[in-house]
Amino acid sequence: MTKSIVLLSGGLDSLVSLGLKKDELNVSLALTFDYGQKSAQSEIEASRKICEYYNIEHVVIKLDWLKNITNTSLVSEDEVPTGEELKDANQSMKSVWVPNRNGLFLNIAGSYADSYGFDYILIGANKEEAQTFSDNTQEFIDAINKEFEYSTQKMPKVVAPLINHVKNDIVMLALKAGIPLELTRSCYQGGEKHCGICESCVRLKNALSANNDTNYIKVLFD
Repeated sequence: MTKSIVLLSGGLDSLVSLGLKKDELNVSLALTFDYGQKSAQSEIEASRKICEYYNIEHVVIKLDWLKNITNTSLVSEDEVPTGEELKDANQSMKSVWVPNRNGLFLNIAGSYADSYGFDYILIGANKEEAQTFSDNTQEFIDAINKEFEYSTQKMPKVVAPLINHVKNDIVMLALKAGIPLELTRSCYQGGEKHCGICESCVRLKNALSANNDTNYIKVLFD
């Protein structure tokens, strides 16, 4: 029987990927990574609630060493980009880049898949973020899948259900499928609620607005 892993940050993309493919691919394990990011505890708590909702196993993996070699604002004392800073997409990307993050996460998931016989690994890569983040592209996923042909015996397949969708589409799919967006945590900051002004928050809020969903805007941002 097919079974799958999901890389779960608690954010919009990983939540919707899980919600859309939970039954079809029999997703039974979620991996959440703590690499010292500002939002780590918020992401872990959101992911825990999501896993309880979907009744799947949740494993948190600490990567303390990754924080030690990461100098960008997701882990450092520097402020994450907001406001006018977001207009320069390339500079904003550099400000939140974590060295080889998706490559590392997928290879760890590949080890789990190889050891425990998982067939698929879900990642929330999407078309919108692929415009600035090269590790969100189909080419990157294809390369990882080729690597797994040599580095694993199980040869799991990485799939990205949202690879051809922008955030507006992703929210629309979530609303149609009844995915519990109130459980998502899509903020770079570590506060109790979404800050509403970092890049991740702005993308989510704009997508909710484009879908005329004032309810989730109130729940997540007020």
